[in-house]
Amino acid sequence: MFTLTLSSQNQRDLARNLTTFLSKYNYISDSYIIEFFTEELWEKLPAKWREVLCGLSYPQIADLLLDTKCQDKRYPSVWPLSLLAFRATAHALSFPRRAGQQSGAVDPVEEFLENHSQSSMLSHIFRKHVKPKKQHEIRKLGSLVKQLCDQTNCEAVVDVGSGQGHLTRFLSFGLGLSVTAIEADQKLVTMATKFDEELLWTLEKEKSRWDGSSHLSKSGPSPHHVVGWVNPKASWELFLKQLREAECTAEAPSPLGRSMLTGLHACGDLSATLLRHFVACPHVRGITSVACCYMKITTKECPSPPGLVVAPPPPAPPDPLELPRLVADNNDRCCSGEFGYPMSSWVRGLPGHGLSYKAREGACHAIEDYMQRLREESGLLRTHCYRATLETIIREAKPEMRRVGVQTIKKAHLLPFTEYSRLGLARVGLPPSLPLEPGRVEAMLEQEGMVVVYFSLALLLAPAVETLVLLDRIIYLQENGVKSKLVPLFDPELSPRNFVLVAMKTGVVEQK
Repeated sequence: MFTLTLSSQNQRDLARNLTTFLSKYNYISDSYIIEFFTEELWEKLPAKWREVLCGLSYPQIADLLLDTKCQDKRYPSVWPLSLLAFRATAHALSFPRRAGQQSGAVDPVEEFLENHSQSSMLSHIFRKHVKPKKQHEIRKLGSLVKQLCDQTNCEAVVDVGSGQGHLTRFLSFGLGLSVTAIEADQKLVTMATKFDEELLWTLEKEKSRWDGSSHLSKSGPSPHHVVGWVNPKASWELFLKQLREAECTAEAPSPLGRSMLTGLHACGDLSATLLRHFVACPHVRGITSVACCYMKITTKECPSPPGLVVAPPPPAPPDPLELPRLVADNNDRCCSGEFGYPMSSWVRGLPGHGLSYKAREGACHAIEDYMQRLREESGLLRTHCYRATLETIIREAKPEMRRVGVQTIKKAHLLPFTEYSRLGLARVGLPPSLPLEPGRVEAMLEQEGMVVVYFSLALLLAPAVETLVLLDRIIYLQENGVKSKLVPLFDPELSPRNFVLVAMKTGVVEQK
């Protein structure tokens, strides 16, 4: 398996280089493309950059700026060294997003060659209700979790943020593991239980057709689903209390023996919380963490990210005898600044380590998908300029309305701007009229190419931002005596957040 491993010194050097680089160009990563005109973003770029970038075609933007693999770079003009260095540094400091061709690996294209919506590598009972992206993810991550459980003799898996239980079912019924699934949304847990029952019915129906090579022959005990919110501010003792409550009603083996934590695209602070529980909890021997929604991570500058939906209330209070100690522990945690980023003492001490909400939001974008749009010269790219022009109209009508949310306008890129503007203004409560002169509007729309270039510059920084967030977690584990490795497990064209952070307390994971 291809993995990304660095020595402790290289980890720290990379973190230092990343913070220096990103802080120098945060005026790009922190900018909102809808403010392209209102904040004169284009004028903030160096003049020599603007000269060579303004005339690029969309395929050239993909090849010359974003694609790390493109060898045949044909420049329409001589680029300034500062721009070449910017691009090269962004690529060099970012973790590679592709695993390469591994022995025995299945090309995702081959996996969906027969049917674009059905993985040929996954039994049909695990494909039901599951989109191709998730099929790919549960197959790859499930196999990794099974491998690690076998290596460490873990007795149980705890799947946190389990949703409708697609990964849980594959781990349990497909790979024979004992699984406790924790999910905050009661509706999702209800669906997961329903899908479990459907699968059991199918298993019973097909039992006569099983053979020794089938995944079905490995079927383990039914998973146990728990409705619960893993509070980022709570201690690992309270997390164990949730598992104890699950144990009281579960028919499966106890999740409190040698167990493995897993979180498939655990949102925001949940991934960081699981890493802290893994480090602190003696029962948890390993973890596979796939993060997402970096913009929802709490930071010192942004302890409550804008737009963050409050999770369901935490589990029932602990035993009264435990409460004073646990409350004091939680207060200590809040005062010590245990945020989702940075987690490590090293990164926390680096000048310029801060990452804005916008920079972290940008790190969640799908760069491979955007390159494909550029190469196809997709009309969807037009929406950047449409929205930036609309922002100008909104602010001139109501200066206090900044970055106001405009609900998605269906097939906006196919509409004339006058119609797009009419619909957009109505959605923010403004009269559907154009307070700007038509000539001025047309002049902004003619700058669509520059808007796309600027967005692409910000997107170029996105993998570096993601690298710093994940590297901070690797260093945090190292500071706590745990070695880890980062695996680009999923194909990024199918699953943009494709890195899996793997850590074990048994010495299985070794630095190379």
